[in-house]
Amino acid sequence: MQPVILHETSFFGALSVERLDGALRPWRLPDDQLELYPAPGDSLVGRAMESSGVRLRLATDAPEIGIGFRPLRGEPMGEGHSLDVTLDGELAASVQVAPGARSANFSGLPAAAKVVEVWLPHTSPIEVTGLAVSPGCSCEPAPDPRPRWVTYGSSLTHCRRAHSPARTWPAIVARRRGWHLTSLGFGGNCCLEPMLGITIRDLPADFISLKLGINCINNGALSARTFKAAVIGLVQIIRERHPDTPLALISPIGYPPHETTPNLVGYTIGGMREDIADAYARLAGRGDANLYHFDGLELFSLDEIARYAEDQCHPDADGIELMAEHFLNRVAARIPLP
Repeated sequence: MQPVILHETSFFGALSVERLDGALRPWRLPDDQLELYPAPGDSLVGRAMESSGVRLRLATDAPEIGIGFRPLRGEPMGEGHSLDVTLDGELAASVQVAPGARSANFSGLPAAAKVVEVWLPHTSPIEVTGLAVSPGCSCEPAPDPRPRWVTYGSSLTHCRRAHSPARTWPAIVARRRGWHLTSLGFGGNCCLEPMLGITIRDLPADFISLKLGINCINNGALSARTFKAAVIGLVQIIRERHPDTPLALISPIGYPPHETTPNLVGYTIGGMREDIADAYARLAGRGDANLYHFDGLELFSLDEIARYAEDQCHPDADGIELMAEHFLNRVAARIPLP
């Protein structure tokens, strides 16, 4: 295999790329501002290191691509961590690497000029040490001119249970619609912090979706008194630089433990759905014509939770793919983007 120079500009879906000694590490938060994202045990920063939705986008004529990395540190789902290659949005190759592995190779690709995306493990941080292609072939960073979609959410957006990184529901939606994805799904850490609003506000975006609620129920981070206000504030922060960008507010999917049973601060998922709907009505009533509201039960119902989620919360890999279909048909189809 022939080594090629790896550029920061090859990484997409990352907000920053940290240059280490001999490696590049993508982040889903700005790595020079991490101290501004506090959470218990640095859990938000830890999730931002995991590469859900992060990919290398390369223009190459090579039939084989190799990627080197330091041993993956996250907890794998199943027997190892997965990496994927997609070509024109279609899954072309997938490999699973055992814990401690240092490389992955993708072979059998078309031996012609093409743009490929190498989807990095959604279950682990990664420090990329090198890139290689078939001898005599070229490989350069490839720009992505497609409409930009930024989506924010919890573990239900992070999708650690997905079959592989190109098969999280945001990745499936982006590939099918031809959108440039930035996934800010942070397992256990979607708590509507103002800094996340500022982060999203400052990103280029043609469509923004906010899938909110579940983490605020589980840890009691927000109550009926504060949650609705936080939703309104989050939207208003984003609107400072995205006044006309289509923005979707999505309430929680089915969650039997707290549909009607109050949590430790007396709040329920049912009440949360009502409050997101009311926040939408207040904002739309003030003239926000590009704000959309979707009931989370349209994305994943209580019946589907019973079928696909052993823990009554997280859909399994097949359930994640069903959620992608629901998002495509019930959300993306209403958004005025190519």
